[in-house]
Amino acid sequence: MTKVTDTVSVIDYRAGNAPSVGYALARLGIPHRLVSRPDEVAAAARLVLPGVGAARATLGSLTDAGLVEPLTRRVVTEGTPFLGICIGLQVLFEHSEEDDTPCLGWLPGTVRRFPSTSRVPQIGWNGVAVRQPHPVFDGFPDGGHCYFVNSYFAAPADAVHVLATTEYGAGFCSVAGRDNLVATQFHCEKSGPLGLGILERFARWEP
Repeated sequence: MTKVTDTVSVIDYRAGNAPSVGYALARLGIPHRLVSRPDEVAAAARLVLPGVGAARATLGSLTDAGLVEPLTRRVVTEGTPFLGICIGLQVLFEHSEEDDTPCLGWLPGTVRRFPSTSRVPQIGWNGVAVRQPHPVFDGFPDGGHCYFVNSYFAAPADAVHVLATTEYGAGFCSVAGRDNLVATQFHCEKSGPLGLGILERFARWEP
């Protein structure tokens, strides 16, 4: 990996937790800024889409701010390094069962609710088992614990996009990605040294 030379642009769409991610990047000494306008997204060298809450609210906020088109162009067409966090992972898929929401469709698959046999939402620390090597997870310990808050989980249509899994009632995809895109269901910014390490490696990652 290279040195951190690019400013990390954290998308602030008023329904996420962009300031929390910004604080984590500041602790690491990583140059960053909060962005909320289409022109800022269009000029970003690295992008983070954080989030809490519901898929429909997230898509609505991104749409109302005019960010979907420049975000899609910058990430999917132009290959800008991208990190999604929590709801920022779920909206990458084609559809979410949460409020029957069409999503961005950058990755094939759906987002489903945990079965009623599990306590919902999942809140707290859980293990993450890396299934495929990825530069953002270099040195991540097998079964390392990260912090989750989620009632829904991603079910990728293609197993090649499953980078890590977690057990909660049954196994589910807790890290997804392909090419220049990687996304975690857990909150990197709240996951202690392991989560901060992911943010730091993302800031150096050259897909």
